[in-house]
Amino acid sequence: MKRSLPFVISTAALLLLATAGIAAGPGPDAGGGSLSGVVKFQGTAPMPMRIQMAADPACSKSHASPVMSEEVVTDGSGGLANVVVYVSDGLGDKTFDAPMQPAVLEQKGCVYEPHVLAMRAGQTLKVVNDDSTTHNIHPTPANNREWNKSQPPGLTIEETFARQEVSVPVKCNVHPWMKSYVAVVKSPYFAVSAKNGSFEIKDLPAGTYTIQAWHEKLGTKSQQVTIGANESKKVEFDFR
Repeated sequence: MKRSLPFVISTAALLLLATAGIAAGPGPDAGGGSLSGVVKFQGTAPMPMRIQMAADPACSKSHASPVMSEEVVTDGSGGLANVVVYVSDGLGDKTFDAPMQPAVLEQKGCVYEPHVLAMRAGQTLKVVNDDSTTHNIHPTPANNREWNKSQPPGLTIEETFARQEVSVPVKCNVHPWMKSYVAVVKSPYFAVSAKNGSFEIKDLPAGTYTIQAWHEKLGTKSQQVTIGANESKKVEFDFR
C-alpha cells in the first residue's frame, strides 16, 4: 500500500492539472487581431463654451477654475476625443455574455465623468453621486426603456440597457448643463477615443467588418476593414 500511494497522489495531481488547463484554456477569440488608430478633426475646432453653474453654489464651489463644455474636444494635433468606435456589422449571429463588472458613470462637481461612456447591452450601469447636492439622472433612449431617478448625495443607482443603442443621451433634470452620452454596444468590440484621438479594439476575430465611428455633434463615419488572425491593423477616421 505504501508503494502505491505516490502513484495515487500523482494521478490525482494530474487530474487537477488537466482540469485547471481546461478552465484556463484559450477563449473563442484566441488568435484575434488588433484594430487601432486615431480619430481626427479636420479644420478649426469650435471653441468650447464655459459652463455656468451659479444656480447651484454646491456645484460652482467645487471648481477652482472655469469648467468648459465637452461637445468637441481636440488636442493640439487635431486628435478628436469622445468618439465611439465599434463593430457595427460582420459578426453575424454571434452573441456575447454581458460582463459581470458594471460600467461606472460618476457625477463630480456637477459634471458627468466620463462625458461619453461605452458599455455592453445587458451590463449593469452604476451611477455614482460624489457631489454634496442632489442630482436627477435621466437617460432618454429611443430603443431602450427610459428612466428618471432622483439621486441624493451618496446614493448609487444601478440600471441596465437591454438592446444596442449607440447614442443614449443622459441629462440631469436639476442641473440643465449636465449632459453626457452612453453608448450601448451588443459586442465587446468597441472603444472610445482618448484625448489624443487614439483608440484600440483587441481580440477581434479574423473577418471583414464594418467599423463605425460616432460623435455626438459631428455624426457617423464608417469604413470596411478586413483583419486576419493575430494581425494588427491601423485605421483613421476624419471628421470635419
